[in-house]
Amino acid sequence: HGRVAMLAVVGLITQTYFHLPGEAYQNADPFGAPATVGMGVNLQIFAAIGCVELANFNRHYDGSEPGDIGWTGGLLAGKSPEQIAKAKEQEIQHCRLAMLAITGASVQTLIFHQPLLG
Repeated sequence: HGRVAMLAVVGLITQTYFHLPGEAYQNADPFGAPATVGMGVNLQIFAAIGCVELANFNRHYDGSEPGDIGWTGGLLAGKSPEQIAKAKEQEIQHCRLAMLAITGASVQTLIFHQPLLG
């Protein structure tokens, strides 16, 4: 949930101020934008998420660590176990902050109907 919350915060801010070309992509309301772009775009996003989940489905049952889907990008290479433990703790703290942030940003957007940082 934390990684999804981190992406959601970035997405909420990004879609408010940056748009793809085309009339369908100009809606600045984060809760109205999915309805504006149509079913096809939403299905593409859903299919992409489904592909990632299916590609990593067996990792849930092979005894590996929860949340580890093997996408480290080499960031943990050459680090000591203590450094890896510290990085994991930092990620948990950032995830918790992001979950609070997306909740607050969503409530603010729904109540005041104004851009998040504007």
